[in-house]
Amino acid sequence: MIAIVDTAIEAGALITQVRTDACGAVVTFLGVVRETSAADPRPVERIAYEAYASMAVPEMEAIAAEARERFGPIEIAMVHRTGDLALGEASVGVAVAAPHRAAAFDACEYAIDELKARVAVWKQERFRDGDRAWRANTVSKRT
Repeated sequence: MIAIVDTAIEAGALITQVRTDACGAVVTFLGVVRETSAADPRPVERIAYEAYASMAVPEMEAIAAEARERFGPIEIAMVHRTGDLALGEASVGVAVAAPHRAAAFDACEYAIDELKARVAVWKQERFRDGDRAWRANTVSKRT
C-alpha cells in the first residue's frame, strides 16, 4: 500500500498490509498534527495538507524500492493524508515488516526521512490567532 489518501490513517490497516509469517518484526510510524511548529512559536490549531498525487505516489514507490534494496527482504506501506487535519490526527504513516527488528527500524526511518525530503506534499499551518503559513517538506530526524 503506497498512497495519498483523504481519509483517516489507521496503523492497524498499515500493519495488515505488511505483516507476513516470514517477518518477525513490524515497525510503524505515525506523524500526527501537533500544537507546536518547529518554524513558529505560535500555537497551531490545524494543518491543511495538499499533494500532487501523480508525482507523489511514484516517488513514494521509488523510496519503497530503495528501502528494499538497502535493508533486505522487507514489506513496506506508506500513506500520506491530504485535507484539513486537527490536532492529534495522523498525517503520514509508514509500516515496515522484516525478518529482524534492526532492518525494520532502519527501513522505517529511511522511508519517512526520504518521504519528507522528496515527496510532493505541502502543508499550511493554521494558527490559533487566525494566521496561516505554508511550510516546505524538509528532512529533520528530530522534529
